[in-house]
Formats: sequence, C-alpha cells, structure tokens
Amino acid sequence: MTEPPLLIAASGISVSLQGRRILDGVDLKVHRGEIVTLIGPNGAGKSTLVRVVLGLLTPDQGQVALTANTRIGYMPQRLTIDPVLPLTVRRFLTLAQRSDETRLVEVLTEVGAQHLLDSPLQSLSGGETQRVLLARAMLRDPDLLILDEPVQGVDITGQEELYRLIGHIRKRHGCGILMISHDLHMVMSATDQVVCLNRHVCCSGHPDTVRADPSYIALFGNTPVLIPYSHHHDHDHDAHGNIIASSGEQPSDKRCEHG
Repeated sequence: MTEPPLLIAASGISVSLQGRRILDGVDLKVHRGEIVTLIGPNGAGKSTLVRVVLGLLTPDQGQVALTANTRIGYMPQRLTIDPVLPLTVRRFLTLAQRSDETRLVEVLTEVGAQHLLDSPLQSLSGGETQRVLLARAMLRDPDLLILDEPVQGVDITGQEELYRLIGHIRKRHGCGILMISHDLHMVMSATDQVVCLNRHVCCSGHPDTVRADPSYIALFGNTPVLIPYSHHHDHDHDAHGNIIASSGEQPSDKRCEHG
C-alpha cells in the first residue's frame, strides 16, 4: 500500500529557552489525509514544537522540511480580544485574509457557523468561537491544518461535534491535520497517530499502541477512553492571530525510555 504524500517532517528538533531544555531531539511527520495529535503533560513542549513547525521559532538543533507549495492553516489555542473593540466575525475573518462574501459564507457554512457572520466576536459562546477560529484557518484552503487545543472552552457535547467536524474536514479536503490536545478521552479515538511528548517523544504510533505503552501509562495512568465514536485512518493571540505571549514547555519525538 502506497504511503500518502508527506507534508511536513521535523527531525532532531531541540530548543532551549532561558537555559532550560524545552525540546530534545524531536522527530515529527504528518502525511496528507492523516490526523496526528500531540499529547503530553503541561510544559511538555507541544506548543513550542508547533511554533517551530510554523516557522515562528528557530530551533537550536534540527530542521523542518515542508513539501513545496504546502499551504498551512493555523487555529490558535486562545483569542484575546479587547472587550470594547467593535469586531464582527466578518471583519475578523477578513483581517486574516481578504475574501469575498461567497468565500466567507462557504467556510462558515462548512463549520456550521454561517449564521454568525455579522455577530460581534465578544458575543460568541466557547463553541461558536472555536468554529469561527476553525473557519479562519480554512480560508486558505490549507493542505495542512494545525489546531492548538481546538475544543478548549467547549462542553462535552460540543467537543464531540467539533472532533466529528475535524474528521469531516480531513475527509472532504484530504488535508493533513496536526492537533494539540490535553483531552485524552476523546482525542485518542479521533486521531490516526499519537505523539506523546515530555521534552522528548516518549512514545508514538496508533492510539491503541500508545495507550498500552509503559511510557504513556507512567504519564497518564491506565485511563479508559470514554468516547462514543471512533475512526481509523501556550501562548495567546490577538484579533489578528499574532502571538502576544508564550510560555516555556518541554517536548520530544520518537520512542525512548524514561530515566
């Protein structure tokens, strides 16, 4: 069976911030049509790795290879908006990329948020905000979607719906998806490959393989997956999507032993 085309490959990524090792020899690959999820404890280096992949942070060692002409859509973890700033969903989306009415309605419809086009951003619920952020990431018709905690601030029912939506987007567009998540219950059944980070890659592979790995169990325990569906296949941002703050972390890639 032919392996899908490779979209991005990070190899040997090491990062130190303020004398502290955040990432240590991390490898990561994402193929077209594949959902890869980064998991790990707080401070494991997940967001730092994503910043390296996005080209926002230069690693001390290692390199990132991006397939030519790969378009990336990025959904940040949080959005910080001045409560008195008069910003509608329409205006927010066009700040990221100039798009006509047809395109704006198209992406919002795909994420189930077309009725929010002229709503103030400050009036949106947690789930509505995440859908708008996902629509913004889809504006470029990306080959690779990078989603940082896409279900943050959303209730359980909304989380299930968002994970189904992400799976639908992958299926419809054939894009690769790199996702950060702290939610072990749902994400393990909503992804193809899992990479467990704790400065280095503790373990990686199919969710069933990772769940049984001693390194995963040492970090998270033998946690049952409470999920009604499955398939097999730390910084803030302003209203423009710019990073306005970041915090140190610690990850890693590939398999290795804990000392």
